[in-house]
Amino acid sequence: MTSDDKIEETIKAIAAKHGIAISRDDPILVMQTINDRLMLDSQTAQQEILESFKSELEETAHRWSEDSKKKADRILNAALVTSKEVMSQEMKEAGKLVAEAVKREFDASTAKLVSSIQEARRVSMLNMAAAGLAVLAAAIALWASTM
Repeated sequence: MTSDDKIEETIKAIAAKHGIAISRDDPILVMQTINDRLMLDSQTAQQEILESFKSELEETAHRWSEDSKKKADRILNAALVTSKEVMSQEMKEAGKLVAEAVKREFDASTAKLVSSIQEARRVSMLNMAAAGLAVLAAAIALWASTM
């Protein structure tokens, strides 16, 4: 809508509502024009302020987003380091427990083997003594038969 159309509408509205006819050079229309201009300037200024505020808001949201990401990364990295340390400690403890269990089993097996070897040595000694007696008996029998 152009400025002339607005003035014509204003003249018609005043005539219809108040029953007064005014011309295009009436001071009331000058006030209307000034008012329209002030409204337009105000609208433009408010739009600029709104755009500036929107820009600041977006910048702040972006900064908060970046800060949140950095904090989340720090928290995740700290949690990862802590979990690695805990896992390492648990693995060391489990390794010690396994080593102790293997040592106990090895010691138990070694003890069984030692007792079996001692028994075999005792049997071997008895067999050697029996063989020695058999050789001695054979030697005596040979000596007795030769005499």
